[in-house]
Amino acid sequence: MFADILAAFRAPKPDRLTNEDARLALTALMVRVARADQDYAVAERRMILQLLMERYGLSEQAATALRTEAEDLEAQAPDTVRFTRVVKETVPYEHRETVIEALWSVVLADHHRDHDEDGFMRLVVSLLGINDRDSGLARQRVQAKFLK
Repeated sequence: MFADILAAFRAPKPDRLTNEDARLALTALMVRVARADQDYAVAERRMILQLLMERYGLSEQAATALRTEAEDLEAQAPDTVRFTRVVKETVPYEHRETVIEALWSVVLADHHRDHDEDGFMRLVVSLLGINDRDSGLARQRVQAKFLK
């Protein structure tokens, strides 16, 4: 699984990811966003766990194992351009919109918007082929949840 994703990063045209590989790649992207400001905060790690449990119906133990594997993948993954290309080419647009919402949840988990995270989100949004409007709406939905 891990090797399949790393191979997809190097492929000129990656094959569609299996559900397990897509889960791992998307979790690794969440980790990459959380690490963008060089501060992988506890709140961000907790948010990733929460998103995994909600999104995939995982137990806390299974979500923790997936996050740990994703942290390893993120550390070994190539540059962000190739990383997001795999997600863009293998995940339909409507699912990528929910990915952006999850990424904004991670960014905003510590209730602090850092310039590095904002810049990285602009890059990721663009690379995933999501328009600014949809990204802004996703961010607003996440902010509204945090205000409840």
